[in-house]
Amino acid sequence: MNIFRLAGDMTHLMSVLVLLLKIYATKSCSGISLKTQELYAIVFLARYLDLFTDFISLYNTVMKLVFIGSSLAIVWCMRYHRVVRRSYDRELDTFRYWILVGGCSVLALVIHEKFTLQEVFWAFSIYLEAVAILPQLVLLQRSGNVDNLTGQYVFFLGAYRAFYILNWIYRYLTEPHFTRWISCVSGLVQTALYADFFYYYFISWKNNAKLQLPA
Repeated sequence: MNIFRLAGDMTHLMSVLVLLLKIYATKSCSGISLKTQELYAIVFLARYLDLFTDFISLYNTVMKLVFIGSSLAIVWCMRYHRVVRRSYDRELDTFRYWILVGGCSVLALVIHEKFTLQEVFWAFSIYLEAVAILPQLVLLQRSGNVDNLTGQYVFFLGAYRAFYILNWIYRYLTEPHFTRWISCVSGLVQTALYADFFYYYFISWKNNAKLQLPA
């Protein structure tokens, strides 16, 4: 644990809380991609298989349970909550995300750190997380206008990954045998996908204007 990883964990948690606030306070999921939320649920379920085999710390276990539980709760609300599901932008959320799942599955089978079930699933989750935001970004680009809570949700998600890049740099410089190169490369790809959003988010913040993305 270091300050960069803690900051990353807290911004990740903040993104989840902002999204839950939007859904439960407004009873709306407008502007949120169900496909991205389902991808994140798959990411956490695949990555945290070690909940059944390893205990690292109470903090680690609680955070894993929070991310699994919150992602499943969000998916349930968007699919089955009788009020929330009515606001789902089904016509805009048409990204073929099964391509991402299939591609990441093949990549994990080919490129992994160790050929064990847990390590292959871990690599799969890292690859999938790197691209899971794509359906969300496409939906926002199609809709044009982005409400405040949705914009903050995506911003905190991007900030979380940026902090984790700093965490990996710190660990590389301070730990003699740090070799999580799969995480580093995937994290750089994921952060790059947010670059366009961050630019328009900064412009809207600077001008105190509503966030708008080009179609």
